[in-house]
Amino acid sequence: MRVGADRLLTEYRHLVAGKRVGLITNQTGVTSEGKHLADLLHADPEVKLVALFAPEHGIRGTEEAGATIHHGRDPRTGIPILSLYGETKKPSPEMLRQIDVLLFDIQDVGARFYTYISTMALAMEASADQGIPFVVLDRPNPIGGEIVEGPVLEPPLRSFVGIHPIALRHGMTVGELARMFAGEGWLSSSKPLDLTVVPMRGWRRNMLYWETGLRWIPPSPNIPTDTTALFYPGIGLLEATNVSEGRGTLYPFRHLGAPWIDPARLLRLFEASGLGIACRPTSFVPRNLPGLASHPKYEGRVCYGIRLDPTDPERLRSVEFGIGLLWALRSAFPDSFRIQRRGMQLMTGSEEFAQALEAGAPLAKLLEIQRRGLDEFLRIRQKYLLY
Repeated sequence: MRVGADRLLTEYRHLVAGKRVGLITNQTGVTSEGKHLADLLHADPEVKLVALFAPEHGIRGTEEAGATIHHGRDPRTGIPILSLYGETKKPSPEMLRQIDVLLFDIQDVGARFYTYISTMALAMEASADQGIPFVVLDRPNPIGGEIVEGPVLEPPLRSFVGIHPIALRHGMTVGELARMFAGEGWLSSSKPLDLTVVPMRGWRRNMLYWETGLRWIPPSPNIPTDTTALFYPGIGLLEATNVSEGRGTLYPFRHLGAPWIDPARLLRLFEASGLGIACRPTSFVPRNLPGLASHPKYEGRVCYGIRLDPTDPERLRSVEFGIGLLWALRSAFPDSFRIQRRGMQLMTGSEEFAQALEAGAPLAKLLEIQRRGLDEFLRIRQKYLLY
């Protein structure tokens, strides 16, 4: 198994040799042998690494979700760190003034609302504007490249947690997504982008992360394991509700609950064994965990709910499960369950879904909304697949 970073300084060396390089990365930007690409580029006498660009969670992935990232300097290499999650989320012309080529090397988790792909899309636009080549060093989709689940983002709901009209669980690598963003004309720049994707060797679409042999490096504080990533596209939707998604515990996105939930009642209503998930009653107390979850929902209060474990990871349909869970919570606890409508619209990418959920629509209706646009998305997606 070889990721794009493994191949850059060998087969694709011409992309950076003799050039001033900018690198969008974080702690996940390592080779299959565990060497960070920034260190390798800095040590290479034929390459001049001039800037590192930090996405959400920072260059070392230690900052909480939503925390402002500040400019700084990398203590290991001495290279300036420029924030893409602070005053600006798109590289400015000044940031790119001394750069000949801009690289992107970050491990994604496979959900549209995980912001690294939005950072990539905006950096692609900035590169096109400035006439700078953009190179994506490809990495696995850790939750596989075969299962695709909607909804597909409605363009009026475009935001930093949903930048282009792709499925919520898209089943694509970052390299494939970059090809799609450019190929479909979704970038705002009026200029063409010089895009290169350095592909992986040895990755197959049916692979989950633990099958690659690569070491899992948490891409953000609350995705501590590759199993967590499997659940994230569906359980992440709870962030737009008054139900804890497990932040403030050691099992984020695998524990969910609230003080007012009766687990037995919830589990009687919603059976998820056919989706590759086992559910069992649990209780937990969210704690203030600086760097992981500051003042999470229901901090210090006992939450009752369910714990999730995978029974069939290769067939686990996390978004369908998440939608069923939202329906069950609304049905079983209508006086207590609440959603933040705008947040739910942005995360699902569908105005109708949030309205239907609030109105108590049947599960079949919610699942029908989830499937809309998937056939067309799959048709477009096929053109950009590399594996």
